[in-house]
Amino acid sequence: MQLKIQGARTTHTKELGYLGTVIFTVEGHREPYEVTLQSDSGDDWNYSLHFQDTPGDEEEISAVEEWLEQDDDAFDALLYAAEEALEE
Repeated sequence: MQLKIQGARTTHTKELGYLGTVIFTVEGHREPYEVTLQSDSGDDWNYSLHFQDTPGDEEEISAVEEWLEQDDDAFDALLYAAEEALEE
């Protein structure tokens, strides 16, 4: 799979830690995805994956979820986009 970052935004507060959103597409998938990333310290990240606008194919999102769990480079690309978008 190949992903293409469409946009990212990240903020940091004492209460929520780091909170980022990355919009991306996956080659061959019809709908764009949005991943929300959260970390208290910037080290360990939690994430939630969903379709950006409209519901899409459940098999496609399941495949992306599995891919992100298994491919550190893919997840790191999303994390890098979020870190680069950090609003100081």
